[in-house]
Amino acid sequence: MANNTTLAGHVHIGDWVICGGFSGAHQFCKIGAHAFLGMYAGVNRDVPAYTMVSGQPATPRGINAEGLKRRDFSTDQIRNIKNAYRLTFRKGKKLSEAIQEIADLSQEQPELKLFLESLRSSERGLIR
Repeated sequence: MANNTTLAGHVHIGDWVICGGFSGAHQFCKIGAHAFLGMYAGVNRDVPAYTMVSGQPATPRGINAEGLKRRDFSTDQIRNIKNAYRLTFRKGKKLSEAIQEIADLSQEQPELKLFLESLRSSERGLIR
């Protein structure tokens, strides 16, 4: 956590999350493992695992590829996570359709299970 990161009550932060300076999260938000909150990011909905966000309100900007490399994710695993991110945020699919596709892919790509679980467990809604 960088300086002046602000978390309201009952915020759930996953493992290996990076919070940039002056970023903040609204109460009851979930920030998935390996996520990255950019400087001044204002999170008012759930952030899926591996996702990089910035802005106020926070919007998804891609995956935290550099953080994943530092955690020894392989090139193939990072590519698979990027593909799941695209299915969720860039292909214009309904969330339920993206979840079903990612669930099918996760059978052979176990690194997607964390991303999938963060999509399924969202209670406040996902940043989009």
